[in-house]
Amino acid sequence: MRWALVKVCLAVTAMVAIAFAVPLGLVIKEMARDRAFSDAERQAATIGPTLTITTDREELTRAVLSTEPGGRGRLAVHVPAAEQGGQRLEIGERRATRQDLETVRKSGRAAIAEVPGGSALLQPTALGSGGIAVVEVFVPENEVSKGVGTAWLVLAGVGIALIVGSVAVADRLGVRMVQPAQRLAGAAQDLGEGRLGTRVPEEGPTELRSAAVAFNSMADQVVQLLANERELAADLSHRLRTPLTVLRLNAASLGEGPAAEQTRAAVEQLEHEVDTIIRTAREQRPQTQGGQPGAGAGCDASEVIRERMGFWSALAEDEGRTVRLAGVDRTVRIPVAGPELAAALDALLGNVFRHTPEGTAFAVDVHHSGDAVIVLVSDAGPGIPDPESALARGASGRNGAGSEVGSTGLGLDIVRRVAESTGGDLRIGRSVLGGTEVRIWIGLDGGPAERARRGHRVGRRNGRRGPRGVRGRNTEFRGAPGAGPHL
Repeated sequence: MRWALVKVCLAVTAMVAIAFAVPLGLVIKEMARDRAFSDAERQAATIGPTLTITTDREELTRAVLSTEPGGRGRLAVHVPAAEQGGQRLEIGERRATRQDLETVRKSGRAAIAEVPGGSALLQPTALGSGGIAVVEVFVPENEVSKGVGTAWLVLAGVGIALIVGSVAVADRLGVRMVQPAQRLAGAAQDLGEGRLGTRVPEEGPTELRSAAVAFNSMADQVVQLLANERELAADLSHRLRTPLTVLRLNAASLGEGPAAEQTRAAVEQLEHEVDTIIRTAREQRPQTQGGQPGAGAGCDASEVIRERMGFWSALAEDEGRTVRLAGVDRTVRIPVAGPELAAALDALLGNVFRHTPEGTAFAVDVHHSGDAVIVLVSDAGPGIPDPESALARGASGRNGAGSEVGSTGLGLDIVRRVAESTGGDLRIGRSVLGGTEVRIWIGLDGGPAERARRGHRVGRRNGRRGPRGVRGRNTEFRGAPGAGPHL
């Protein structure tokens, strides 16, 4: 398309340039010829006054030599024999034939004769005696075409410049039209290959801008549909782990017997099926490379944590666990979607209930500073002997922190993704309660975790120190009986 436009513009401009340059060149040539012979007529007229006075050879010779063409040997005077007593008088070099001279003298009209090396202007001039003499002025060929070559070169240069300029303009117009179309085609191919974050700049001609807007809108809808489907499968499946934990704990209290064994086996099978669904959803998670979170994406961490603790505290009350919740008495905005944060918190608290004995206390603390939010989940259980290996297993998807062999290993992986999506990180250590402490560092400026940590220290004394030594407000939180998960 680009080259087709250039070719069309080149052809049109070339035809226009030729249509104007060729006639103009011919006009310039004719004007140069007319100018040369007009000068010759003016030079021939300068000898006329002398001829009207005398036909003496010496006088005429002096008069001829005094003129510019006469001094250069280009002017001649031909006086007929009748005016000189039967003898023809010729002054200067004759180049025209005698027949041409006689024809001009008899007709009394000026004429131009072709002679070797150029042309001769034959101008009839009246003598004082009433006869007619012929003044011959030689005009060389180079005088006739003087300036024509230069003018033609200028015309050719102007024509070429117009053609080059038009081609350049056509090329730029072609690029302006073709590049948006190429970007649109490339983006469509990328989208088809699964790079759902691909978007097209909305620029170019009106039609292509409209196509880009429609493409971006379609891509957004595709991403949203896939995200909704993935979240529905993964989040719902992961949240099923919470009631499964309750069922497993209840099944453990059934004692021995065929019914109890069948119940525990059914719970294990159900947990396995849920794990399979979670893995499948994670593996099929769409990759939105190049995409950016939309403006305003995020949630109030305090609100989400209070909501999830409303469910887990009810289960903790049944098991005799002491729960402490701190730092959620004010709004804390983070660049994480509410369902993502809820899934991460459920994963950590689910591990607490699964891998610590009944009656084990746990706490959730939220600390907020200028450029980061820290969520601490602590318990008073036996702890994790090797936190680094637990994190490695969580990343590999084989086992979670403190998880049993055969679990999905996605709990810590979900938490890790939430933290790293904001430039933060996930750490496991020893809590002040004596067990495990999982720290989620959520960056607020999207930078690396190390930059977010500069100038911030989280104290662990009594579990009540926040960033920069700010003391949190610890409160006892107990959910209402019967509270359940919000799916």
